[in-house]
Order: sequence, then structure tokens, then C-alpha cells
Amino acid sequence: MASGDFCSPGEGMEILQQVCSKQLPPCNLSEEDLLQNPHFSKLLLSLSQHMDESGLSLTLAKEQAQAWKEVRLHKTTWLRSEILQRVIQELLVDYYVKTQDTNVTSEDKKFHETLEQRLLVTELARLLGPTQDGEAPPLLGLEKADLLQLMPPSEDFVWMRARLPQEVEEQLKKKCFTLLCYHNPSSDSDSETLKAAKVWNLAEVLVDEKQQCQDAKSRQKEQTVLLEKKSATYSQVLLRCLALLQRLLQEHRLKTQSELDRINAQYLEIKCSAMILKLRMEELKILSDTYTAEKVEVHRLIRDRLEGAIRLQEQDMEKSQQVLNTYEVLGEEFEMLVKEYTQLKQATENKRWALQEFSKACR
Repeated sequence: MASGDFCSPGEGMEILQQVCSKQLPPCNLSEEDLLQNPHFSKLLLSLSQHMDESGLSLTLAKEQAQAWKEVRLHKTTWLRSEILQRVIQELLVDYYVKTQDTNVTSEDKKFHETLEQRLLVTELARLLGPTQDGEAPPLLGLEKADLLQLMPPSEDFVWMRARLPQEVEEQLKKKCFTLLCYHNPSSDSDSETLKAAKVWNLAEVLVDEKQQCQDAKSRQKEQTVLLEKKSATYSQVLLRCLALLQRLLQEHRLKTQSELDRINAQYLEIKCSAMILKLRMEELKILSDTYTAEKVEVHRLIRDRLEGAIRLQEQDMEKSQQVLNTYEVLGEEFEMLVKEYTQLKQATENKRWALQEFSKACR
């Protein structure tokens, strides 16, 4: 698509979505945003023609690729020397471990001692470095010539250097077999020839697995960007839903709340009246099951008589209350007459009792 083309729905929109998701930083632009801003969409398309998939300009991407190529070249050179250095050190370590368990031949001893001496002197000479005028004196006053005197004899060095490739090759073969058994444990029981054949293809297998891991990381990155966009979209939709629910709550529920409360009150009132009637019906049912018509008539007559007797007692009590009120009007004189009457009545009772006892004694 040319830079001057207009961003329209369909294919152009798909290209814009890819530009926003891959070449540009995550910006969470939706299709609606792109349609509402056609000039901005046009700018994005123009920028995409001058950028690679990582978001760099084409010039910078080319320079970066060349820089990475040089870095890989220097890294390969350094790794070769570093691997050789470590393999030689492991040779010396394995030799000293072996001397603690078994006896070694004089040739092995001479080879490893010459190798160790050569490494130590070379390392010390490298640490001292070339001395320049005006610099501080070298460490311990040693010069490189002093260290070169400690080099092993040239005959021993030539013999050691001739044997060294064979020892290094053997050590690398052991490490390759160890790596193979770690990568594929079932190869541990294979023969040495079969292991060598598998090691020959191990580099390609590891490269394929590395590429698969990188592809998986790329897919994971794309999925992560997609997930971020989905999360942003989900959050926006959720906020809109909450706004709609709030508006529905304010416009509908609050308006009808009073009417709903009134209907609920009427319903509860009717339900309460129905419960009262139901209780009265249950009471009448229990009474009808307990008492027959004859028993009810007899109970009614008894109740009428009792009510008549109660009315008579109330009338007598009212008359007595009126008489008592009349007596209370007399005041203290009435109380004295009552006390005197009480004493006379009690004396009369005593004399009547004494007369009855006397009559019994005379008989």
C-alpha cells in the first residue's frame, strides 16, 4: 500500500492493526479510533514503510545487523580461545585428581608439568605487561625477561606442544559425550562410534531447539501484546457497562421505589389480615371439634347464670358501698360506736360460751 492511500475498512484496517501491534509500541488503538482519525492512520502507514518489524528505521536496522555480525565474529574468536584455555585448565585439574588415586607415567607427568609451567609463566608475563617510561615500577621489581628464564626447556616445550592437540581433542570428546548424555540420557549406553555420530548432529539439533525456543518467545510476546490490548478493551467495556447500570439504577429503580414500597405495604397488610382470619378459622375449627351442640348450649346456660349471679353480687356490693359511704360521713363518732359494738358483741359471745360450758357441767 502506498503512503498516500487512504485507510479504509478491510485490508487497510488489517494492515494498520498489524502496524500498531508489531512495529509500534503498544498503544491500544482500536478500529474505531483509526476510523475516527484518518490522517493519523495515514501517518502510521507512512511510518511503517520506513521501519522494520522491531520498530527501528531501516538504516538503523541495517547498521544494527552489521554491528551484531561483528559482535558475533569477535564473540566466536573469543569463545574459541576461552574454550581452549578452560580445556587446558581442566586437563591439569584432572591430572592432579588422577595422581591422588593412581600412579601416572613419567611422560604424563612431564607433559602436565611442562604445560602448567608454560601457562603460569605466560600468564605472569601478561600481567606484568610492557613497561613504559614514566610508569610505576613493575610488581616486585620483576621484568618480563626474569620470567622468561623460568620457561621450560625448548625441547620439552616442542614435545608438549606436539602432544597437546591429541590431549585437547580427547578432553573435548569427553565433554561432547557428556553433553550428549545430558541432552539425550538414552545415549549413555551407546557405543563410542554411535555417540560420535550423534555428536556430529547434536549442533544442528541444538540450533533447531534454540530456534523453536525463540519462535515460542516471539509468539509469547505477540500473545502478551494481544492480551494487553484485550485487557484494555475489556476494562473499557466494563466501565461502560458500569455506567449503564448506574444510569439504569438512577432512572428506573429510584423512580419506582415509592410505588414499589406502597405495593409491598399493601401486600403485607393483606397477608396479615389473611393470617388473622386463618387463625380465627383454626380456633373455630378446634372449638367445633371439641364441643357438641348440647355441650355448647349447657355452657351457654351456665354462663348466663354465672353472669346473672355476678350482676347480683355487683348490685349488693354497690348497695353496701352506698351504706358504707353513708357511715363514713359520721366520722369519728361512728368509729367509736363500731368499736363499742364490737366489744359488746365479743363480751356477749364470751358469756354465751361460758353459759354453755356451765350448762354442760350442771348436767
